[in-house]
Amino acid sequence: MKTISVTQSSAQYRSENHVSLLSRFMTWSDAQQHNRLLWLGIILSFHGCILTPLTVIAVLLAGTNLTLFIVAIVAMGLSLVTNLAAMPTKITVPVFVLSILIDLIVIGIAMAHGFNIASTYI
Repeated sequence: MKTISVTQSSAQYRSENHVSLLSRFMTWSDAQQHNRLLWLGIILSFHGCILTPLTVIAVLLAGTNLTLFIVAIVAMGLSLVTNLAAMPTKITVPVFVLSILIDLIVIGIAMAHGFNIASTYI
């Protein structure tokens, strides 16, 4: 009698570690903890001196929409409160990015309404 031997080869699967962009960003934010005071200065100066005034001017030129004005101030408040509460950078940096996104959306909505200097009552 003949014996038939069958060998099965196991397929080798190479698993590649795909780290998402969000996961890499959160890891980077957590690693920035030693630069916490630098981030505090950057966030407060950029938001308070550049981005929020530009957003408020865009809202004023679009006809002083109170809703857009409140959203712009709340976006500034998000960054301000997280920094003044001395939260870690894994919280403050993503909140800063979120508030920048909110301000850019508000500026885009204001631009969609159209700028009209006559609509401002300054």
